Amino acid sequence: MPDASPRFVDLNGHPFHYLEWGRADGPVLLFLHGFPEYSAAWSEIAERFAGDYHCIAPDQRGFGQSWAPLEVEAYEMRELVGDMAALIGALGQKVTVVGHDWGAAVAYGLAMFRPDLVSRLIIINGVHPAPFQRELAAGGAQTSASQYIRFLRAEGSEDKLSAGDFEGLMKLFSANMDLGWLTGERLRQYKAEWSRPGRLQAMINWYRASPLQVALPGEPLNDVPVFQKARLQVQCPHLLIWGDDDTALLPECIDGLDAYAADLTVEHVAGADHWICHQKPDLIAGLIRSWLEALPE
Repeated sequence: MPDASPRFVDLNGHPFHYLEWGRADGPVLLFLHGFPEYSAAWSEIAERFAGDYHCIAPDQRGFGQSWAPLEVEAYEMRELVGDMAALIGALGQKVTVVGHDWGAAVAYGLAMFRPDLVSRLIIINGVHPAPFQRELAAGGAQTSASQYIRFLRAEGSEDKLSAGDFEGLMKLFSANMDLGWLTGERLRQYKAEWSRPGRLQAMINWYRASPLQVALPGEPLNDVPVFQKARLQVQCPHLLIWGDDDTALLPECIDGLDAYAADLTVEHVAGADHWICHQKPDLIAGLIRSWLEALPE
């Protein structure tokens, strides 16, 4: 498998780190990680495209070796989308954006608000903000599954997660899902990234800055933000890959997604959960490649 090349770039006046694989002259696949991962989380997928594509996986703001301000407001979605818009601008061409978890939120933001930069959108176990807010507010199963957000937003949660050599973070990371892929040298590398000064607080600030409201189980919210459907449309071709055993994001989160994405393809994967990219990299790469190759030029 080809090795990644580390790179640094200045985006909007701040230093960012990314990993790069493949052909410099190839079409760009931009891979956006979520919490609590970092750029190398995409290695297994990106390596499988390096022969034909220019693969870029940044450490997003607050993660890894990229800029990590400590102010909560620095992690509002317009700032996160602005970072990646600047990166795409530096690459000089429209890109296919691939997002997982929080990376999916930024990917949706790019596709909705900067459609001039995104040719195709691929989401892997991630959610569009409108259906997700609906379920967070409903007081039902997704509300219960998302109570960890309320914990993370509380003051001092980073200290609880880092205690005991990140015992709390590991417990949260697994959340009744298969974490067998995170062992040995890979686990050591993850802990090294989490240990960078201020990083864990910065990572959690993504949750603190989010305007999404989380109800208490059985207590629906009636005053949630009203989304303007016309502003939240994905105009480009959109592939959603969904590991059906995800216990953090439940299937009801994607009900009604087609109202926001006219050109939507959904692929369900049995026997995989939220960490599907690590559990089934060959399958994920195959689904992405088949979809991309089937699209018209």
